Amino acid sequence: MISDREKVIVIDFGGQYNQLVARRVRECNVYCEIYSYKTPLSKIKEMAPKGIILTGGPNSCYEEGAPTASKELFELGIPVLGLCYGAQLMQLVLGGSVERATVREYGKTDVYVNTNSQLFEGVSDLRDNRDSDEAMTVCWMSHFDYISKAAPGFEIIAHTKDCPVAAAQDVSRNLYAIQFHPEVLHTVDGKKMLYNFVRNICACSGNWRMDSFVEQTVAQVREHVGSGRVLLALSGGVDSSVLAALLSRAIGRQLTCVFVDHGLLRKNEGDEVEAVFGKEGAFDLNFIRINAADRFYDRLAGVTEPERKRKIIGEEFIRVFEEESKKIGSVDYLAQGTIYPDVVESGLGGESAVIKSHHNVGGLPDYVDFKEIIEPLRYLFKDEVRKVGLELGLPENIVFRQPFPGPGLGIRIIGEVTPNKIHIVQEADAIFREEIAIAASSEGGNPSWMPDQYFAALTNMQSVGVMGDERTYDYAVALRAVRTVDFMTAEAAPIPWDVLQKVMSRIVGEVRGVNRVMFDLSSKPASTIELE
Repeated sequence: MISDREKVIVIDFGGQYNQLVARRVRECNVYCEIYSYKTPLSKIKEMAPKGIILTGGPNSCYEEGAPTASKELFELGIPVLGLCYGAQLMQLVLGGSVERATVREYGKTDVYVNTNSQLFEGVSDLRDNRDSDEAMTVCWMSHFDYISKAAPGFEIIAHTKDCPVAAAQDVSRNLYAIQFHPEVLHTVDGKKMLYNFVRNICACSGNWRMDSFVEQTVAQVREHVGSGRVLLALSGGVDSSVLAALLSRAIGRQLTCVFVDHGLLRKNEGDEVEAVFGKEGAFDLNFIRINAADRFYDRLAGVTEPERKRKIIGEEFIRVFEEESKKIGSVDYLAQGTIYPDVVESGLGGESAVIKSHHNVGGLPDYVDFKEIIEPLRYLFKDEVRKVGLELGLPENIVFRQPFPGPGLGIRIIGEVTPNKIHIVQEADAIFREEIAIAASSEGGNPSWMPDQYFAALTNMQSVGVMGDERTYDYAVALRAVRTVDFMTAEAAPIPWDVLQKVMSRIVGEVRGVNRVMFDLSSKPASTIELE
């Protein structure tokens, strides 16, 4: 059981990087969960974590009503690492001083750290020909307030030009405070610092691995389900596909997967899903494919407003799934591909603002006759889900499938959705993805410009063009390609000009109804990654 594992907990004070902190800890092969700062001390004691990490937050810790922590938290005998706001709060609660800074530090900053500290052991000095106990490294700062005086018992172990206490430690109590953010990739040796904390200071053994997760979860599901029947709505996305493979290994044909093809998938995607999970696939399960494209197209006719399209697609999906579920009859369990970010973003973990209300978190649907929901992937991050998929033998084209919205191409088509528009965007998108793959492969597979997500969308703009000797009045396709770490922020990927030219040439030459191709340079924020 996950609850039986050694773990580090992240206490969230509303910081935007709460999930990122937990992910970085898990990359050190240490299990980690996120909890609100309002979590009772008694519950923290009961969990008996090996370590505690306090996140950043948007408040000033000295203001009335600001999120806080009790002094007793630091007296549990458990190592504590405070990050940014968490560092300032630790110092304030324990007798130090925090004030408004005259100079705000934001972005990449030169930080001088004491490598004699266990926290900074192995941090590389980025200067040449230096031989001292102090290393200069680059870290990501983001703060208006600063620690003006360290709490009694703490020694300063890092500083910057404008921040006298960039880090402090009290080794006798295993308390550590860091003003910067080691969890973001901009901090050069951030992962090493977190490793030092969770593996060395907290003495975690590093037993959180996906091969053992698969083995234990299969055994748990098999025991829990017994001879019961399980129903899964299989979308073909990474989460539901990995869940189908996991349940197949655990209970075989006690599992029925219903794949609703709403006609809004990428080119050939429905057939690819059936090839993996259908009769000719390698997985032992019952697979039902419902080709419901015409139903969705009829419901979407004349609809242009994005949110209305989303609701129609979601409602129709439920209706189709419900109808097929009734044919199957009573099942004991409904399986859902909920993953940990779904839980956190729905306000059920941590303290950050609710980002979205997920359909598969926080309540039982009322349209299927079942006794219980099972969510075996509920505590995994996306990168861990992918590792589980590889462990289970899923093909890489499924495991590393790019993020794809639930409403599918319905929100990659601006304005009304029609079968012709779907065909246009499917063909354009396939060409774009194919040419990116070819270009990347020619440069070793992962060139510096390689986007993390890329797709073609169809604008609602038509314009005059010339093809051959004829005047055309056709659509414009928008190419979207972004680089991102966490999908919270993103920048346009610098795809080589010759690659974009080839993509453009193929799309206008091969896809009827398109005479113009544009590249979307927008960053997130202010734009979103998807167009609608």
